[in-house]
Amino acid sequence: MRGAPFGLEGFVVATIKEQIELIRAEIDKTQKNKATNAHIGKLKAKIAQLKIKEERAHAHSKASGGGKGFEVKKSGDATVALVGFPSVGKSTLISKVTDAHSEVAGYAFTTLTCIPGVMEHRGAKIQILDLPGLIKGAAEGKGRGREILNVIRSADMVLYIVDPFQDAHFNVLHRELHNAGLRLNETRPPVFIKRTERGGIDVRTTVEQTHLSNEEIGDIIRSFGFTSAIVTLRNNTTAEQIVDCLAQNRIYEKAVIAINKIDIASEEELVKARSNLPEDWPVMRISAFKGFGLEDLKDFIYDNLGFMRVFLKPQGQEADMEEPLIVKDDSTVEHICNQLHRDFVRKFRYARVKGPSAKFDWQRVGLDHLLQDGDLLTVVVKR
Repeated sequence: MRGAPFGLEGFVVATIKEQIELIRAEIDKTQKNKATNAHIGKLKAKIAQLKIKEERAHAHSKASGGGKGFEVKKSGDATVALVGFPSVGKSTLISKVTDAHSEVAGYAFTTLTCIPGVMEHRGAKIQILDLPGLIKGAAEGKGRGREILNVIRSADMVLYIVDPFQDAHFNVLHRELHNAGLRLNETRPPVFIKRTERGGIDVRTTVEQTHLSNEEIGDIIRSFGFTSAIVTLRNNTTAEQIVDCLAQNRIYEKAVIAINKIDIASEEELVKARSNLPEDWPVMRISAFKGFGLEDLKDFIYDNLGFMRVFLKPQGQEADMEEPLIVKDDSTVEHICNQLHRDFVRKFRYARVKGPSAKFDWQRVGLDHLLQDGDLLTVVVKR
C-alpha cells in the first residue's frame, strides 16, 4: 500500500481509514484482561485522534463543495432516528405511524435519503426519521454511513428495528454506532481532565480504581498528546471512559428496540431474538406490515423520550389546564422561553412556578430553574 509508514507491526498504510481498521484489528485480537487494559486504552486513544482528524478533513471537504449530506430540519418536541439494516421494515413503520410516505419495496436500499415524518401522540409532536439502512463499516463511511450517523447523533433517541431472523444484526449496528461516538443508554462518566502547563499527570480519585493504575491512566492521557494535566475521577474508571473524555465528541443518547415481523416469527424465534439483545434495554414486539402493536409502540416511544407537561399561566389570566406544553424532562425555564418566543430570553425578567419543582406556591425563579412534570409557569418579560 502507498503512503507514509505508521508504526503498527510494520504495516504501511495510505489513509486514516486504513490506520483505524488496523488498530481495531489489533484491539479485536488482543485478549481482554486487566493486564491489557492500558494497551487497549492507548489504541483507542489513537483511534479517537484519527477520527477527529478524519472529521476535520471531511468538514473541510464539505466546505469546499466536496460531498453532499442529508438536509434534515429538526421539528416537533423530539426527534427519533430509526436504525436498522436494509429491509427490516423501517419504511413500512414510518408510513404507518406518521404523516410521511417512505417508498417500500421487497429489496434492500429502497430508502436512499432521510425521510422525516411527524407522529402526533398524547399532545406531543415527535419527528421520526427513516434513514437508509446501516451496514457494517458505516462508521468508516461505507454506504453513506457518515451522513447517516451524523443525523443519528443529532436525534433525541434511537429506535432500533430488529429482524428476528438475523441474530447478528443488532450487535453489528450497535458497534457501528459505538465506533461513531454514540454512547447509547449510558450516562456521561464523572471523569474530568484539565490540561495544565506543568506538573505532569496528576491523578486524583474519590473511589478505588480497580481497572487501571495511576501510571496506566497517565500513559493513556499522554498518548493523546497531554504532557501535564489534573485528572479527577469520581467513579471506578475504565480506559474507554478516559478516552471518551479526551475525545470530547461523544453523544450520550437514549435507545430502545422494536423486534419487527412478529406476524411471521414463531414464539421460539422471538424469545431467541430477545436473548441476543441487552437485558436492561426497553424492547417491544411489533409487525409494521400487519399493524400489530403500533399503538403500543407510540406509547413506548413517548414514555422513553422522557416527556413532561408544563401548564402555562399568562400574567393576570387563568392557567391553561387543557393543553399543556409538552417538553423534555430536563427542561429549564430557559428552554420554555426559547420554545415560546425567540425574544422571551432576551426580555426575561423572572418567572413564577407553582407545582412539584417549587419550594412554595408561585416561587420566583430564574432561567436556570429546572422544571418538573405538572408545574404551572408564568413568565414575566420586559415591556
